[in-house]
Amino acid sequence: MPETGAPSAALLGLLGLLVGSFLNVVIHRLPRMMELRWAAECAELQTETAPCAEELKTAEPYNLMVPRSRCPHCGHQIRWFENIPVLSYVALKGQCSQCATRIGARYPIIEVITALLFAWCGWNWGLGWEALAWCGFSASVLALACIDWDTTLLPDDITLPLLWAGLCAAGLRLTDTPLPDALWGAVAGYVSLWLVYWAFKLVTGKEGMGYGDFKLFAALGAWFGWQALIPVILMASLIGAVVGIAIKLKGRLREGGYVPFGPFLALAGLTSMVFGPSAILTAIGL
Repeated sequence: MPETGAPSAALLGLLGLLVGSFLNVVIHRLPRMMELRWAAECAELQTETAPCAEELKTAEPYNLMVPRSRCPHCGHQIRWFENIPVLSYVALKGQCSQCATRIGARYPIIEVITALLFAWCGWNWGLGWEALAWCGFSASVLALACIDWDTTLLPDDITLPLLWAGLCAAGLRLTDTPLPDALWGAVAGYVSLWLVYWAFKLVTGKEGMGYGDFKLFAALGAWFGWQALIPVILMASLIGAVVGIAIKLKGRLREGGYVPFGPFLALAGLTSMVFGPSAILTAIGL
């Protein structure tokens, strides 16, 4: 087993800062990329002379690599030395260097959280494939939590690879979850929320959650095994209820009174990684 401790934590923590910077790009751009993809699919059903179809044909490429990052207010292109994780934010005092528009504090916060999660993986597992697997898990879950909170979307581009990665990690013994437990965890995670979804819809006529929640829960089942599903769903539901009530009391509920469930599933998943699923039951007094 690779040596664990401070050196491994420091190296993976530094990697986490860089990955966190990239996650900010993913969180911001992936939903927009999905919207453009949906628009392109719709345009295919329209005539060649449809205005939106012509617009999509002439649109500039937009993905995780291009165009280069710009200030959304003045269009200033971010230079490399303005894009150093955390340090650039501090040096610029949280402002655009051209127009002095405030830069959201979430950018360095995401970078720091990612660095801390990666550092923990290095401390616990050392420099090896096991630590890298859990680093990938951490980054994926964190990105999903932020995207779902912003847009109420859980992209298949992340949830499905996360699910398959959990099964592969179990098969390669990069996690403590035996492959049969991971497989049934994925099945039970998806089916359980699917059943809750349809039961709620039949009773109320409304949709209580989205299919992305099923896939995320299935992915958590693949990483932690079917035994972890109850602690994870209990913690996610408890925190979700508390946060939902707090938002409602402040009058900040979104249109339709919807609070995304994915961020709370993600938080429960990260808690399970750090403390273990059994610690969740202890924390909530069960």
